[in-house]
Amino acid sequence: MEIYAQDFAIEHKDDDSPITKADLESNQIIKETLSSSSLPILSEEDEDDKSRLEHEKIWIVDPLDGTSDFVNKTGEFTIMIALVEKKKPILGIISRPTTDMLFLAQKGSGAFVFEKESWKRLAVSKTNELKKCNAVGSRFHLTEAEKEFFKSLGVESFASRGSSLKVAEICMGMADIYLTTSSKIKQWDTCASYCLITESGGKMTDMYGGDILYNTERLNHENGLLVTNSLVHDQIIKKYQSLD
Repeated sequence: MEIYAQDFAIEHKDDDSPITKADLESNQIIKETLSSSSLPILSEEDEDDKSRLEHEKIWIVDPLDGTSDFVNKTGEFTIMIALVEKKKPILGIISRPTTDMLFLAQKGSGAFVFEKESWKRLAVSKTNELKKCNAVGSRFHLTEAEKEFFKSLGVESFASRGSSLKVAEICMGMADIYLTTSSKIKQWDTCASYCLITESGGKMTDMYGGDILYNTERLNHENGLLVTNSLVHDQIIKKYQSLD
């Protein structure tokens, strides 16, 4: 937060996405903390060491999810850490530094948020009609095609959110749908969220309903991403498939 409060330099990676000193310092702190586990670490800010594929259990880290939100000082950036075993997240941690919120989920044990000095168990909404759903989407990357698809679903309520907070709001029952048709989303963007949404009673798949796997050769979610409260999931997939 010290860097966030100051003027800071902004550089760009090869894919033109922004990176700051905060990304790199957060990455270093997390790696030093996790190093005692002796498990491989797949991080957005490091070169991908393919030897991770030889391991059943690895860490997947996004040291600063929502760098554009960090740069634009929206307050909606997070830190994401997940533990993966046999290609599935078994532990997910998301921290929102600007509000001191901490989201935590463990496979089979539920999902929780620490806020205002207390822990609360997370549960998705029970909304099962698309027109009554609250949708969330990217503040900086929402496409015109995605806007039109939301309209075709009959969804009337939409809000822009940064980083993994889109999925977090679904876990809290504040929103019901998040989707992206982009093939640029990578495993560190979703891994911690996968554990949280699953343990909150929701669902995460690709846009065709395909399962999401981690610690695989290719890091991109090539068929986009759909996250819901689970009750409207199949309706959205059916509608999306009808577009082909």
